[in-house]
Amino acid sequence: MSFIEIRNVEYKYAEDMAALKGITLNIQEGEFTVIIGSNGSGKSTLAKLLNVLLVPDSGSILVDGMDSKDQNNVWEIRQRVGMVFQNPDNQLVATTVEEDVAFGPENLGIDPKEIRKRVDDSLRQVGMDGYQKHAPHNLSGGQKQRIAIAGVIAMLPKCIVLDEPTAMLDPQGRREVIETITRLNHNEGKTIIHITHYMEEAIGADRVIVLDNGEVKMMGTPAEVFQEVDKLKSFQLDVPPITELAYELSRSGLIIPGGILTVEELVEKLC
Repeated sequence: MSFIEIRNVEYKYAEDMAALKGITLNIQEGEFTVIIGSNGSGKSTLAKLLNVLLVPDSGSILVDGMDSKDQNNVWEIRQRVGMVFQNPDNQLVATTVEEDVAFGPENLGIDPKEIRKRVDDSLRQVGMDGYQKHAPHNLSGGQKQRIAIAGVIAMLPKCIVLDEPTAMLDPQGRREVIETITRLNHNEGKTIIHITHYMEEAIGADRVIVLDNGEVKMMGTPAEVFQEVDKLKSFQLDVPPITELAYELSRSGLIIPGGILTVEELVEKLC
């Protein structure tokens, strides 16, 4: 059974404003999934449905076998699926890093010794060990976002949903966050659902899902999705810069296969 099963889900903000139209998806435990789409495609709505911040108007979402429409399951689902939002300042609530990461477990009534362990383990996992006594407001954007992720990890979720977590960060901060969530997936086995509008952030995913106008339009590995350059552009989406370069070289007459994602791949094909 899939960890998350989405079946014919529809959601409307108003009678004539459907954000999602019959979405059907499966997310496997331990999978790294990236969801891309232009503004208004339904990405953030889907993220909120996975954490039961919203519930479907029709269809169903099962998380670890639990139906999100059942009010008795809300707390259990939120413990299994953690959310990281676009602006880290909206998730930082305390005056020191360790107090901030401890906030969630404290509200669960976890034993203080266990909280201490969770705080230190979570900060280690995001590469922020040693920052326990620092004030969050003095950190860089990338560091703040990693602290926000640590706060989610301290709740011991199986899955982390990240709703455009790098949108407000500079390139260094973006790189720090992507390295962190990749490490959490590869080393800690966390299921990652990463929503982004930066195409290059999808290169390392197991699967890329393209949303447009509330519907799933494309799905596959990064190489499979990004080789469809013209189709992606029809959805007002770009492709990673190296993929774009390979595409233009191919159009100019060079024999280069589609789905090139990295500099190394392009160099190998050119040579």
